[in-house]
Amino acid sequence: MITSCKKPQPTKKPNILFIFVDDLRPELKSFGADYISSPNIDWLAKNGMAFQRHFVNAPSCGPSRYTLLTGQYGLADNDALFNRANKVVQEDKTIDPSMPEWFRTHGYTTISVGKVSHHPGGRGGKDWNDSTKIEIPKGWDKHLMPVAKWEHPRGAMHGLAHGEIRGESGTMDVFQSTEGDDAIFPDGLITNEALTQLNELTTNNEKPFFLAVGLIKPHLPFGAPSTYYDYYAEVKLPPIKHPHKPEARTTWHGSGEFNQYNKWEKNMNTDTIFADEVRRHYAACVSYADAQAGKILAELKRTGADKNTIVVLWGDHGWHLGEYDVWGKHTLFEESLRSPLIIKYPGMKLKGFNTNAVVETLDIFPTLCDLTGVEIPDFAQGVSLKDILVDSKTKGHFAVSYQSNAASIRTETHRMTLHNDGFVELYDHRTIENETKNIADKYPEMVEELKKAIKDKMQ
Repeated sequence: MITSCKKPQPTKKPNILFIFVDDLRPELKSFGADYISSPNIDWLAKNGMAFQRHFVNAPSCGPSRYTLLTGQYGLADNDALFNRANKVVQEDKTIDPSMPEWFRTHGYTTISVGKVSHHPGGRGGKDWNDSTKIEIPKGWDKHLMPVAKWEHPRGAMHGLAHGEIRGESGTMDVFQSTEGDDAIFPDGLITNEALTQLNELTTNNEKPFFLAVGLIKPHLPFGAPSTYYDYYAEVKLPPIKHPHKPEARTTWHGSGEFNQYNKWEKNMNTDTIFADEVRRHYAACVSYADAQAGKILAELKRTGADKNTIVVLWGDHGWHLGEYDVWGKHTLFEESLRSPLIIKYPGMKLKGFNTNAVVETLDIFPTLCDLTGVEIPDFAQGVSLKDILVDSKTKGHFAVSYQSNAASIRTETHRMTLHNDGFVELYDHRTIENETKNIADKYPEMVEELKKAIKDKMQ
């Protein structure tokens, strides 16, 4: 009898492909926006699970990505990751590993392309290209940001077509539609680099990979090739829900980020034609980002690695398109905090299922550990979503979000926002008033319960 002396080869852990999309509210057909063309992300939802009530932990790019990449609550400002990085460089032993570092130490090749941390490419300095200032030290084997005509990552972040870079505030148009292929805007370059990295990872790499790709659009300014805008030129847009500025105290703001661009002296809150034009350009950017995601997913399939790869698509926060008279993020309203989350993994049984379980960004780190068989670290403050992925009717949990001056908690039925000075907003999401009618004075026991829940979750 002939026997083999070869030892059985260990099963390779699943790869991870993580697609970040900047400023993407759930403005996708798979999340209920029927007028949007998002076939590639919708395909992912049909082959994975869409978390319809996923909430970020902070309504700004930097702190939201901090929670994702560290698995912990952090500072509420955009320098959260750089502040952490300074401590890592100083060899502060109290600083826990980041998510990419955790997977890297567990045998993964880790690569980021584009805007994964707050700065595209993950570096600081005047133009965000200083290799001595790293946002996530020890995290990535490679962290890449192609810039081409945009000269540097800062230029690409706020760039328009053909290398146009934002200069003084108010001089760059708030939106743009220009003829050309996808590479006339920075996301086309990011996608091409992601395809290159994916090809190399699946050809020459024996280790499992963690590839994170960060797309910039639909971040301001709203620029995309004209083929994407043309689809929306005659599309009838849904009405803006709750379009008026709240009379009572809230976390409302004056759309400062939006107003630093050239708007041709038009006011989107009083000019409905201009407001719709802004919304059409946002939609065009969503479709442009969707096309880039589609190219990445197609390349994953072409390599055959899709059979052993977990795919996650995540929006770093929501975005107001006129709700409550706001254009932008930075509030603690539902519009700023709810964002898309889709997870697909090998051997998944519940393909195409939606879940209405309330979950938060902090849950993604332990979920990826659970799905790959990597140890879930004790310091991760979220919970694995694997039970929900196995049974879409599984209950979720409270989701906490915060700014520097307030914190908010979302339950299945209510949202409460607690300001630092003790003022409370409480809204019932089962009512038509939604977040326009503060009912905090009517439910003091619920308010106290939710105050305690915020404290318990964030301690």
